Amino acid sequence: MVFIVSSVVQRTVASLTILATVTVAHPVPSLAQLNQNQPPAPALPIPAQQAPVQPPLDYTLGGGDRIRINVFEVPEYSGDYQIPPGGSLYLPLIGGVTILGLTQEQAAEAIAARYGRYLRRPLVTVSLVSPRPINVVVAGEVNRPGSYTVGLQGGAGDNPGVQYPTIVGALTLAEGVTLAGDIRQVQLKRRQGLGPEIVTNLDLTQLIQSGILPQDITLRDGDTIYVPVASTVNLGEIRQFSSASFAGALNRPRTVTVVGEVNRPGSYTVIGGSATAIATEQGGGNAGGGLPTVSRAIQLAGGINSLADVRGIQLRRPTKSGTEQTINLNFWQLLAGDSYQDTLIQDGDTIVVPTVSEQNPAESTVVATANFSPATIQVSVIGEVKRATGGAGGTTLQLPANTPLNQAILAAGGFNDSRARRTTVDLIRLNPNGSVTKRQVRVNLAQGISEEVNPILRNNDIVVINRSFLGRVGDTIGAVGNPLLNVFSVFRLFGL
Repeated sequence: MVFIVSSVVQRTVASLTILATVTVAHPVPSLAQLNQNQPPAPALPIPAQQAPVQPPLDYTLGGGDRIRINVFEVPEYSGDYQIPPGGSLYLPLIGGVTILGLTQEQAAEAIAARYGRYLRRPLVTVSLVSPRPINVVVAGEVNRPGSYTVGLQGGAGDNPGVQYPTIVGALTLAEGVTLAGDIRQVQLKRRQGLGPEIVTNLDLTQLIQSGILPQDITLRDGDTIYVPVASTVNLGEIRQFSSASFAGALNRPRTVTVVGEVNRPGSYTVIGGSATAIATEQGGGNAGGGLPTVSRAIQLAGGINSLADVRGIQLRRPTKSGTEQTINLNFWQLLAGDSYQDTLIQDGDTIVVPTVSEQNPAESTVVATANFSPATIQVSVIGEVKRATGGAGGTTLQLPANTPLNQAILAAGGFNDSRARRTTVDLIRLNPNGSVTKRQVRVNLAQGISEEVNPILRNNDIVVINRSFLGRVGDTIGAVGNPLLNVFSVFRLFGL
């Protein structure tokens, strides 16, 4: 009986050997090959120095992957293959096999099942020789949203596996998260093989604070990263986030608009990172040095004027979704030590400095010394003052910001004792909209700051000190040489 079994086994083995030989010599086309009339793709040569890499267990195969298929003890069916974009390989004997979206183990099972029609219990292994570059989409609040192709790197030493890019690397490729982004709710969208899409929420503040994240944030081909708009704004987190590797570069030029109660409303470019600041005088400018903050932009706009409400400054920020984010800033708290109020700006921001409803003289003095106030303002005091420069009388003064009217008169030497009208002066003001206004102000040199009798002056204001009644009489008499005409001139002066 033993002999008979051995003979049968020998005949069976011989038959399989003949069948395998015939198969290699004359491959039997599969139905897919007959339908598509496409011969099997030749196996790629196996470089002796290129060993399979060790990807994660959840790695799914796709177009561009270079794999090694090994059919145990049948080297004729083994070899290296480049997976085409559609994910279907055409192999000897079995024809087309779709392995798109399968793991290596699943692909080996699918190929073994097809070879099982011709071989008894085939043993098939699939190894990843060279992974494809991965394609990811970065969307939402990043500086350059779009699709990115990221190459992979091989490991070394104790970590021979493939090194995949991280979510931080992808955000860096997109030139960083905008200041309007919510880094607590970053979404990673991934499709597992042919299954449903899985969304993972990532809190990148943990990465900033501790340097680690509890979730695996390495990327896979086809991942989508979405950064939503922050529903609430934490000024402290914005300042902290600005130093992160996935934030926008601080030296990136950003153009902002400054309007309201500033001396030169307009559009300005702020550049952080250099050592100097540059400003132009004609409604535009740029600055470099330090952090690109709101106060830097206000400085470029000539600083705030005396009517600025430093408690109600607004930062209006456009988002990638087309909405607008509004941030309320209190620069009075900034003067008290809250540096977060001077938040960072980004390209497209608008800074609005509103008008104060009621001035506080004590606060005005404090605000005048702040760096977002102009260092000096230019005021002209003309007419009947002691410190006259030029034939018409008067002087141009460089005064500290928020200087009141009385101080400007005293800085010009005070009233001309014999000729000046001391009760009222004219205040001529060039407004931001280009109009010119003139009003008469009652003067009381002993009065504190008051909009009625001692207003705070603005840049380019003109104070006119008029002649007194006696001064006009003297000028009229002195201008006429004939004594008889002098009498008529006096009558005309008095309206007689």
